Amino acid sequence: MQTLYTAFGGTIETALNAMVIDGALPEGTSFKNVTLEPPRDPSHGDLATNAAMVLAKPAKTNPRALAEILASKLEAAPGIASAEIAGPGFINLRLDPQVWLDELQAIATLGREYGRSKMGAGTRVNVEYVSANPTGPMHMGHCRGAVVGDALSSLLEFAGHDVTREYYINDAGGQVDTLARSAHLRYREALGEDIGEIPEGYYPGEYLKPIGEYLAQELGDKYKDAPEEEWLAYFRAEAVEKMMDLIKGDLALLGIHHDVFASEAALHAAGKPDAAEAWLREHDLVYDGVLEAPKGKAPPEDWEPVELPLFRSTKFGDDQDRPIKKSDGKWTYFGADLAYHMQKAEEADELIDIWGADHAGTVKRIKAAVAALSEGKGEPTPFDVKLVQMVQLMRGGEPVKMSKRSGNFITIADMIEEVGRDVVRFTMLTRKPEAQMEFDFAKVVEASKDNPVWYVQYAHARIQSTLRKALEDEGFTPSADAIAELGKEERALIKRAAQFPREVEAAAKAREAHRIAFYLYDLATDLNAFYSLGNTDTQKRFIVKQARGISQARLFLGEAIGQVIRNGLGVLGVEAVDRM
Repeated sequence: MQTLYTAFGGTIETALNAMVIDGALPEGTSFKNVTLEPPRDPSHGDLATNAAMVLAKPAKTNPRALAEILASKLEAAPGIASAEIAGPGFINLRLDPQVWLDELQAIATLGREYGRSKMGAGTRVNVEYVSANPTGPMHMGHCRGAVVGDALSSLLEFAGHDVTREYYINDAGGQVDTLARSAHLRYREALGEDIGEIPEGYYPGEYLKPIGEYLAQELGDKYKDAPEEEWLAYFRAEAVEKMMDLIKGDLALLGIHHDVFASEAALHAAGKPDAAEAWLREHDLVYDGVLEAPKGKAPPEDWEPVELPLFRSTKFGDDQDRPIKKSDGKWTYFGADLAYHMQKAEEADELIDIWGADHAGTVKRIKAAVAALSEGKGEPTPFDVKLVQMVQLMRGGEPVKMSKRSGNFITIADMIEEVGRDVVRFTMLTRKPEAQMEFDFAKVVEASKDNPVWYVQYAHARIQSTLRKALEDEGFTPSADAIAELGKEERALIKRAAQFPREVEAAAKAREAHRIAFYLYDLATDLNAFYSLGNTDTQKRFIVKQARGISQARLFLGEAIGQVIRNGLGVLGVEAVDRM
């Protein structure tokens, strides 16, 4: 079933094709930059198009002249009451009132499917997010990226993409050896040894105690005094497995479940970095060379030139070529990451990574690597990196101090226990990911319009309360029989609701799930503004005694608005509440 914006977008394209036949536009004219959107000022009309503005140049005429031809064709199209030229050549369209009533019926008919799109056409998109080192519980430093990645995945699925949610486990670096040694320390503690102060460089958190106790029960004192080389690999594997169980549990509290957990250690064991290097050398994208001395200052006294395998990242816009191996022959993080992305690109049509903003310096080189590895496929694999800023935790306006080194940090589990999953998820989407954010434990549960989480949930709960009250007090139920009686205020609500399918597609194209949160806030604002009309005019209330027809029509409208809110919240992974 076509949504309103899709249908009238087709109407405009039909008119433009007729103009090609008439000779007003040249053969082969591309319409890809033609847009159809609500005008910024609602008084200007229902829809606005830039068609004449963007097509005037290929038509070799001025925009207003072209707009006059297009407007005359659009005025003759079904559903369009008028087409008015504004400014240098924009066209504002006013639609027949029946169009909005039909869209209201469409929301009711499609229900949970309203807004779902086939735009993605089954394109396989791999979204990698979280990918925290398996060395501790999930904390606030991971939360925002986790929610952004998960909401984006849901949005892309809703827009017709085939999405794989992936978590990359960094289980091959020095940090997991440190984890193993820290777990061994807790193992000895569980066996009764007084371990004293946790040594500098170890993970001091209490969360390792259960792992130590588990290992003590499983192994007894077998490795209590054994040399490190006898137990390190075993303790590393056990500690990583147990930490990943903890991480998965924390993510589940947020409603997050990944499809794939890719292991860096398994990547190395399978020889993927070696295969990537061989392929790159074959295509002259890796060569043996010497890194330049550090720029901007004299090199350290112990610095000396060393020949290393270098990736030609300058060929793809990086400022210097990058080593894929260290001088000791071990893979650099970049080298392993390059092979990992090569592995992902084999299974997906598009890659999206969600990273913390502290990784901004790596974006250019890894994009260069993916571009290089895509050459063998004939065309580059689209690859996007979304950077997510850290969140400043506040309590009553005062910063909450945390230290991961000391093991003193607020976990995701702590946050959810205090304010609830839905509050955490929605709040993380109330600002663009690249913008700084404060999360104030007091403000996110405040019953105020300034709190978007509460305001959107309140709008939905208010509708449900109205529906219950109408049935209990007057026996009124939602009905479309009298929707023709709905006036301009009600149609304004329908117009906002009708934007949802368009917002889904626009947000999916931009890879920006937060747009749905912004839209829901605007919809809630319009709904609550309509409720306020009844404070001064009783005839504007949803329930008007002795006026069953208009009351049931407004209830039908309210039920549709509630459905759109539920659909939008569903995309964000947030439950719509019925009571507050």
